[in-house]
Amino acid sequence: MSLKLPIYLDNAATTRTDPRVVEAMLPYFTEVFGNPGSRNHKFGWDAEEAVDDAREKIAQLIGAQPKELIFTSGSTEGNNLAIKGAAEMYAKNPAGQTGRGHIITAAHEHKATLDPVKRLQKQGFDVTILSPPADGVITAKQVEEAMRDDTILVTIMWANNEIGTINEVPQIGALCHDRNVVFHTDATQWVGKMPTDVVKDNIDLMTFSGHKMFGPNGIGGLYVRRRRPRIRVTAQIEGGGQERGFRSGTLNVPGIVGLGKAAELCMEEMDSERDRLLALRTRLEKGLEKGIEHTQINGNRDKRLPNILNMSFGYVEGEGLMMAIKDIACSSGSACTSASLEPSYVLKSLGVGDDLAHSSLRLSMGRFTTEEEVDFAIEKITWAVNHLRNLSPLWDMFKEGIDVNAIEWQNH
Repeated sequence: MSLKLPIYLDNAATTRTDPRVVEAMLPYFTEVFGNPGSRNHKFGWDAEEAVDDAREKIAQLIGAQPKELIFTSGSTEGNNLAIKGAAEMYAKNPAGQTGRGHIITAAHEHKATLDPVKRLQKQGFDVTILSPPADGVITAKQVEEAMRDDTILVTIMWANNEIGTINEVPQIGALCHDRNVVFHTDATQWVGKMPTDVVKDNIDLMTFSGHKMFGPNGIGGLYVRRRRPRIRVTAQIEGGGQERGFRSGTLNVPGIVGLGKAAELCMEEMDSERDRLLALRTRLEKGLEKGIEHTQINGNRDKRLPNILNMSFGYVEGEGLMMAIKDIACSSGSACTSASLEPSYVLKSLGVGDDLAHSSLRLSMGRFTTEEEVDFAIEKITWAVNHLRNLSPLWDMFKEGIDVNAIEWQNH
């Protein structure tokens, strides 16, 4: 096998910047290096033109108007601006008082959503954190049942970053519009991979990031609806008034150009790439299920992104599994918190037990993933799981029909 090791199956964490994106960016480091806010000379005019061109391309990708886009440093900043900014703008009562408004989110959202919401809770907002069902899909019905007369904001991600499940975003957005509630979605894993039309999909605020769609790190965007209804947010970064006052700071011109080129490529290649990624995921999934018994796919098997597979392997110790497949760059089902190794809060929110959560892998494919790499992953993971199980007394007991669920599972 002529593979270059390690292979990369962690595209949900970050993607390789497409060489065509890098090529588009290069002149804006050394040749067209002006500040787009400098309106007195050609260097500034050329930079501003490049920013406007990128804004057009990104708007086309998501079905928005160029003026509805705010450039940020990425989805974390975008989520903070959207969530805090909308909550402060539409608050029922002044800061320092209780009953400032009701916010709805879900327990398996990214921390870039959960942490700003928890901060708002400390500032007097009431918060409902929905518990996802076992398949991980948040429905409009679940959101509707949580709504109150004082609900001002709903923030539900479009596709989950760990399990790839797709929430009922257009339906939730329609519900919010019927109730005059602002709707924000973290579309970091969605934009660039799946068709998006912010108008038809009933979205008011939407965040996305360049490094998840084969663009550069450090650049992202926030869509802010301007019509029917017009949405406003309170700025979180002030000083200069750039981006129509929503987000001050000198624009990252090379990054914006790269994001624009990435959006253009995603638009051109989306349909064929989606089919290719689905075929790769199916190949990986079936290969692992064929070679390994007692596996579990986490999240809805049908309503999920084509490039993410989250699978748990029973009776395998998580750290040992990661060590055994060190030639595969992927994510485990455990998150390092302080000095302890804790199972994924996303998987736990679905009701996955600690043992399976510890022994789960998120394998995420991208534009540069090949069939050869997928086949290598199947072979390596199959060997590793079966080898580790052969060393496990719990696996022997399971095969003998002994109830091992009553035995305390040690993962530390």
